[in-house]
Amino acid sequence: MNPTIKNNDKEPVLSMKNVTKRIGSKAIVDRLSFDIHKGQIVGLLGPNGAGKTTTIRMIVGLIQMTEGDVIIQGNSIKNEFAKAISHIGAIIENPEFYPYMTGRDNLKQYQRMSAGVTDERIKEVVELVGLESAMNKKVKAYSLGMRQRLGIAQALLDRPSLLILDEPTNGLDPAGIREMRQYLQQIASTEGISILVSSHLLSEMELMCSRVIVIQQGKFVTERDLNEKIEQTQNISVALRVDDVERASLVAAKIEGAQIVQNIEKHNDLILSLPNELIPDVIARLGNEQIKIYRIIETKATLEDEFLKWTGGSRIA
Repeated sequence: MNPTIKNNDKEPVLSMKNVTKRIGSKAIVDRLSFDIHKGQIVGLLGPNGAGKTTTIRMIVGLIQMTEGDVIIQGNSIKNEFAKAISHIGAIIENPEFYPYMTGRDNLKQYQRMSAGVTDERIKEVVELVGLESAMNKKVKAYSLGMRQRLGIAQALLDRPSLLILDEPTNGLDPAGIREMRQYLQQIASTEGISILVSSHLLSEMELMCSRVIVIQQGKFVTERDLNEKIEQTQNISVALRVDDVERASLVAAKIEGAQIVQNIEKHNDLILSLPNELIPDVIARLGNEQIKIYRIIETKATLEDEFLKWTGGSRIA
């Protein structure tokens, strides 16, 4: 069983405190700090060479940090490693199993090496990741997605507070990626487990995560709450498809508070930035000018768009 947790739910499950990793004079990770709270799915993003894998390896103690500390449920990775690591379940790279043993036997093998893992817990995690019907099959017959889910099941056996996954959707087809996302969201919701996930699939991270942390050249760049709501006073962007985009632009230009972002003649689309409450006025004025409106769509910057702004156009990998 895990040791008694020192922290309450309001305190971070994971706290990175000015973590630095240097090799020679080069800082691979440079004074990196962020927190993760209970039940959050947090994405770690960064372009190639940003230090994502190095960060994950320091969190789980695979490599030593040069400066700073990682605190897991109130326990220091540097000074209380056994206590801190007991709260972490992790899959770094691909999960490895005995291919000629069944999924159940692989989990039983892990059970024999870990105190406190019961048969009931094995049953719980198998149901959680949806592998009930595959437990008696040999792992060599598993698809990649099934092996990934078995790896997550194994990582959950010790009831960790934090699950760390490095590229969990790597090599999966679209159906497998969607399944993985659904299972991770269920795990965070059902078990209250915090999840730190590194991935190069920005569109998937946008659907999966509640928050993303962006690093570049080992340094913290920004973090973004993907569930945050737009303030009522904040402008939104809407695309109007009309029959005469030139006339519509002339009308919109006279409306105080509405800004023309783009005029796309090819598709007869007019993109405006304006307060939410101004939209009925725009529609009414276009209607008064006998301009036909076929479609109104709110447009939002994707995570990929924002990532490229945050990192100055650096490609993620």
